[in-house]
This record gives sequence, C-alpha cells and structure tokens, in this order.
Amino acid sequence: MVDKAAGAEEAVTADRADGVGTPGIEVLTGAHAYLREVVAAVGDEQWGAATPCDAWTVRQVLNHARIDQQGYGLALTGGRPDSDPFHPADALDGDPAAELAKVLDAVAEAYAGLPADTEQVPTPLGPLPLPLAIGAAAMDAAVHAWDIAVATGQDRPLPAGTAEGIGPTAEHLVDHLRDSFKVFAPARETPDGHDRSATLLAFLGRDPRWSPRAS
Repeated sequence: MVDKAAGAEEAVTADRADGVGTPGIEVLTGAHAYLREVVAAVGDEQWGAATPCDAWTVRQVLNHARIDQQGYGLALTGGRPDSDPFHPADALDGDPAAELAKVLDAVAEAYAGLPADTEQVPTPLGPLPLPLAIGAAAMDAAVHAWDIAVATGQDRPLPAGTAEGIGPTAEHLVDHLRDSFKVFAPARETPDGHDRSATLLAFLGRDPRWSPRAS
C-alpha cells in the first residue's frame, strides 16, 4: 500500500513539474497522505474506540471519510458513492488501508486530470470554483484523519502546511455548512492563534486538545 501511495503522489508531482494537471492539487494529496498514514497505524483492537465525532467510532469515521472522498471523485462524472456518508457501508472486513487507498487513488487521479483553466467543479456540496473544490475534499480527508489519529493515541498532528492550504476553503464554506446542514459543531476559541492546525480544528468545532480519556 505504501509503495502504491508513494507512486501515485510522485506521478502527480511529476505532472505539476511538467506544467500539467490541477493547480493546488498538492493540498489534496497532502491531506490524503495524512489520512493514509493515520489509517495504516490503527491497531486491530482500536476500530471500536471513541472519537471526537460524537457517538462515532474509529470504524464509523473511516467509513464516513472513505465514502466522502468517493463522493468527491464520482461527482466529477455525475456519479454518486455506493452509500450515504452519514450511514456508510462498511468496508473494513478485509484490509482497511487498502480499501481506502483504492478510493484516494481514484480521487487524486480524477482531480489531477482536470484542466488548469477549469472554473467550476461539481462536488457533493454543489458546483464550486476549482480551488474550493480541492480544498473541500482535502479538508474532509484531513480533519477525519486527525479524528482517527487522536482517537487511537497516535502522535500524528494535523500537518501545519495542510492546515494552511485548507484554511481559505474553511473560511469560505464552513459557516454556511454549519448553519445550513449542521455538519460542524460550533466553532471553538483557541488560546494560541499562532498554531494554524489548532486554529483550524477549533474553527471546525473540534477541541484541539481532545483525548480518549477526556471524551
């Protein structure tokens, strides 16, 4: 799985170096890399652990994140995922990391293939300008990767560069999604405004200091 993921990311990087592919795609591939890394480190006994998502286990968060990403990829061609992300079909009986990788590879390839001058992109949230579409998919992957990381005791914080890349999308979309669809908890305050990752998590309704013992 690791070799396959690295190969896909190297191919996207090579495309960008040649002036081909989607501007800003590195925000999405970075979020995907974070999600892959976190999922690969989940222990067999940890899938039932509590997470920062109220009443959802690690297993449920991963299935939700997988279907969300599938939705972003399929929306480009008018397709729909195989189940509702808020009631996702379970795909963890085999190799969870491999099942996730299939989806992330397909999404990254689909977005990397968009022309650089693409203006509006179909997404599960409706049509969005290309940078916002990339950021929305990346935000979903990254925040759920963080949910899983802290739920399973991993020392894998949300990368600051990924948080920085997602920030503009969060500022444009999250308040609307929170008010209209209740998909994010109310924003929290953070004492350290210089920590970009903590600030983003708090804005998305997460407690950056969340731990299983405090849940």
